[in-house]
Amino acid sequence: MSSSGKTLQITGMTCASCVNTVEKALAGVPGVESVSVNLATERARVVLHSPVSEALLIAAVKKAGYGANSQGSDDPARRARREGFEVLISSLLTIPLIHPFPASFGLQLVLASIVQFGFGWKFYRGAGSALRRGSGNMDLLIAVGTSAAFVLSFLGEHSYFESAASIITLVRLGKWLELKAKAKTASGLRELEKLKPQKARILMGTLEFDLPLSGVKIGDVMVVLPGESVPLDGVVLEGESFLDESFLTGESMPVQKRPGDRVISGSIAANGRFTAEVKALATDTLLSRVIRFIEDANSKKAPIQKLVDRVASVFVPVVFGIAMITLGIHAFLHGGLTEEAFVRAISVLVIACPCALGLATPTAMMVGTGVAARAGILIRDPEALERAHAVNRLALDKTGTLTEGKPSVSEVLSGDPMNALSIARALQAGSEHPLARAVENEAQVQKVPVRKASAYHALPGLGMEAVVEGVRYAFGSARMMEGLGIPVHEDPGIPGSISFLVAVEARTVIAEIRFQDRLKAQSRDFIAGLRRLGVEPVILSGDREASVRVAAMELGVKEFRGALMPEEKAHYIHSLKAGGAVVGMLGDGVNDAPALATADIGIALSTGTDAAMQTAGITLIGGDPLKVLEALSISKRTYSRIRQNLIWAFLYNTICIPLAGFGMLDPMLAGAAMAMSSVSVVVSSLMLARR
Repeated sequence: MSSSGKTLQITGMTCASCVNTVEKALAGVPGVESVSVNLATERARVVLHSPVSEALLIAAVKKAGYGANSQGSDDPARRARREGFEVLISSLLTIPLIHPFPASFGLQLVLASIVQFGFGWKFYRGAGSALRRGSGNMDLLIAVGTSAAFVLSFLGEHSYFESAASIITLVRLGKWLELKAKAKTASGLRELEKLKPQKARILMGTLEFDLPLSGVKIGDVMVVLPGESVPLDGVVLEGESFLDESFLTGESMPVQKRPGDRVISGSIAANGRFTAEVKALATDTLLSRVIRFIEDANSKKAPIQKLVDRVASVFVPVVFGIAMITLGIHAFLHGGLTEEAFVRAISVLVIACPCALGLATPTAMMVGTGVAARAGILIRDPEALERAHAVNRLALDKTGTLTEGKPSVSEVLSGDPMNALSIARALQAGSEHPLARAVENEAQVQKVPVRKASAYHALPGLGMEAVVEGVRYAFGSARMMEGLGIPVHEDPGIPGSISFLVAVEARTVIAEIRFQDRLKAQSRDFIAGLRRLGVEPVILSGDREASVRVAAMELGVKEFRGALMPEEKAHYIHSLKAGGAVVGMLGDGVNDAPALATADIGIALSTGTDAAMQTAGITLIGGDPLKVLEALSISKRTYSRIRQNLIWAFLYNTICIPLAGFGMLDPMLAGAAMAMSSVSVVVSSLMLARR
């Protein structure tokens, strides 16, 4: 049975230990194949190998001590407002406890009790759940630390009510700031979701009707007026308009659309009325796929995060051990347990929190994928974003990647050019390959007769055989002809041109059709940009060697291979990897899919085929190769920020725990420092958005 998935919104998580707990709870439900919980998005992605009701999954999370509901049913803004209000009240109750505000012991007890057992109850609830599971989390550290300070106020010579109340208030203040910051990291996805139209104006005959998108079918004709958004992906039939596609492509200037041009859902028509044929349903539009890409990327874990989670799973027990050691050492040095020893142990418990560790990676990943999406770069998962930063060799297809991908027929060498063009047209009828479109365009210009073919037999990457009017013909590369045993005497032709041959069943070549495909204007800048990033390009193409050599010379690329079959591209990439290179592959066609899958990171152009996009880890909206440079740059910046966050999180605990143990941080300062550590990590990740 094929796997399916569900996404839940999780509430009540405070640290990486909570993430591990929720994952274990969901993984224990029969029918669950795998679980990934993201602390930054507070979402759980559950993959099922057999049907499981959402209610059963929610019950498992609640039994573990956390809240769960359907994705999207929880409003982060409303939660932030509620949390902010509670922090305000808790602060007002805590201020009278702080010296030099004089207050009687009775008043201190009342105020501290409200904060401790009212606003701090959530920590007790989370701690209780952790203890029932035999594990630990941030709630347990805070609950034990503040309870010890509260009890010490009765038994000791000094009052520590202000420390207990301040810790709870400061931690909740930090969580409120963290919640607001995390909501901001997810704002890009919410903005994209708002762009999804709800209805379409459909033309039926001479009448126009507004229909919900669920009622629209592929092939329907939609009408778009100035100022309206395009409801679904389609192709313009009549009319012209300039469309704002910046939300998806990153291009600030509106793009002119004429009949035959592709339009994407969510883009805004600046002027002009036009009609377009619907080419994708609401769930399959490019915008919907972008949103799914981002959601999937944010529901999975990067390899580095899995390592951090393993560290966090043992963090809380280690902290309790350090607190006990602090008590023991102090008792040994001073001849017994003293009030100061308890204060130091409390500071250790409060200062040490795995929150920053749990947030360091997912917040940076979320911001990085959001920045990439706004630039027209779709990242399939965190692993792709993490791997891309290390790429030092980039394999490139030529046609459609470095060239415009719109070849035109430059010459037909034959005793009967019109007949040869007519046969090639029949053999390529219905194909979306760029050379097939070039043949069709030239045939229309030359007004060659339309002929029908049958008994098709395709040879991927080589060409096509079919029967036309009772005679079997072949149309393909010189390599295909040699494979069929047909002698080939190929003229070198125009430098950089592409040649396909037409052969008749008598096993003789009757024509050579030459195509010309120009390099993209930005290809030279692209190659230069790769080298600035420390990435060496290599061209791997199915075109003939001479054509690839000319393109490589023009671009200054030293390493290239031509006349490669799809599997040969993949083998060549495998050999580069075996030599120690971290290899990326940029391509746009079905023939590139094996190479994209073999590379350490596959990068596909959305102007290419669905097969390429589904195989690649990164997809570029549009055909601009310069976006590869931005994708690699975003990956490098994101990974660098993750390392900075993790270094800060580990350094914070490495320095602060000993300071607390030696009495250099009182519990109140420890609580403030702990709260700010999490906020600082989230704010650090948000800085990635400053492009």
